Amino acid sequence: MLYLIAVSLLWAFSFGIMGRLTGLDSTFVASVRLSIAFLCFLPFFRPKKLNTSESLCLLGIGALQFGVMYVSYIKAYAFLPSHLVALFSVLTPLYIVLAHELTHRRWRWSLLGCALLSIAGAAVIKYNSAPEGSIWIGFGLMQIANLSFGLGQLLYRSWKRKRSHLHDSEAIAALLFGGALLAVLGFTLFGDSSKTSPSSEQWYVLVYLGAIASGLGFFWWNKGAALSSPGVLAACNNAVVPLAMAASLFVFGEARDISSDSVLKLAIGASLIFAAIAWGKTSSKI
Repeated sequence: MLYLIAVSLLWAFSFGIMGRLTGLDSTFVASVRLSIAFLCFLPFFRPKKLNTSESLCLLGIGALQFGVMYVSYIKAYAFLPSHLVALFSVLTPLYIVLAHELTHRRWRWSLLGCALLSIAGAAVIKYNSAPEGSIWIGFGLMQIANLSFGLGQLLYRSWKRKRSHLHDSEAIAALLFGGALLAVLGFTLFGDSSKTSPSSEQWYVLVYLGAIASGLGFFWWNKGAALSSPGVLAACNNAVVPLAMAASLFVFGEARDISSDSVLKLAIGASLIFAAIAWGKTSSKI
């Protein structure tokens, strides 16, 4: 669980930094981030410890968890305002619990409770207004992103727990390479080649986001996923929400523009999410 919380903190600060990439094509940014992350972990990759089917399995998991997630998430912005993108992202815990229980052919209401409590907390923080207009394409894209990221976590968790002899650092490069391939495909299909000239400052930001937020972040996240119970894993998927808002308010100087009602919503939502994490830790075994 500590890995998941650490990554949530890391990603919370990354939201403010992302604002410095304005003007760049988003699928180009995703491709660069995942490619840098892959190169950072390439020296640790141990292909001799994997057979061909295992390597292909990791590529597929990475393509799903990172590649499909990024492409779908980014494309959703063409159909949704940002607050609805945020709102529709909160369902990942539900998909994790449903997929885990269905694959194990059992049902535990406590896990569903953890997921729903986490969703409620995130919705309290993120919900701004009722959806308007034609949003179903964007909603569908966000659910593809949620499913991809959630299923990828479960698939890697299952894969890794059967191979305790292999260190996560020895396998993460294959996951990131699969994700990078899908992101490049997304840029090929949806990208704007006229928005691919970063400034010097933007290159520094891309290197940081690729090496730290994507590279180290995804590495720790999947490592934490393999060590955590499904209830904790599900709830932690929304832990970044209150942490990101707190970072934006109190670190990046947005507190002066926030209302007391929003601060109250942040406090209530955060309490619900961290209660869900605690519930998941006590209600399910690894």
